[in-house]
Formats: sequence, structure tokens, C-alpha cells
Amino acid sequence: MSRMSNDQGQSGNQGSSTEQLKDKASAVGQSIRDVGGNIRDAANEQYENVRDQASQYYEQGRQKAEEWEHGVEQYIQEKPVQALLIAAGVGMLVGLLWKSR
Repeated sequence: MSRMSNDQGQSGNQGSSTEQLKDKASAVGQSIRDVGGNIRDAANEQYENVRDQASQYYEQGRQKAEEWEHGVEQYIQEKPVQALLIAAGVGMLVGLLWKSR
């Protein structure tokens, strides 16, 4: 009889040990899901920051291009002959470079 009670006692310990393992596995799984969620949130935040910064750079570049365009238009209106001679010179230079290839 004492052997039977020992076997039953060990079975009881195995049952509680199995429950403890299940609880620990569940806790570890939840921790992994939490870490994954934190990583996903951080990645989304970083993506938003990069996207906003790229948008700002694009806008700054567009404004600079508009300023440059306005400056060129103004120069052409103030000095049309010089602008025409510069354009012809650049055209000839590009033509010579293109021809030499």
C-alpha cells in the first residue's frame, strides 16, 4: 500500500509540475508577444519620423528650385542678350562633348 500511495504522490507532483510548466510557458509566450508589440510600435514610430523628415526635405528642395527658377527668369528678363549668349555657349559645349563620345 505504501508503494501505491508513493505512486499517487508522484503523479500528483507531476500534475502540478506540468501545470507550472504550462504557466511558465504561457508567461514566456506573453512576454515574447509584448516585446514583439513594443518592437513593432518602435518601428512604426521610426518610420513616421523618417517619412516626416523626408517630406520636409522634399518641400525644402522644391522651394529652393522655385527660388532658383525665379532668379533665372529675372536674370533673363534683365539681361536677355547675355542669357542668350550663355545658353548658346552651353549648347555648343554640350554638343562638342556629345560629339567627342
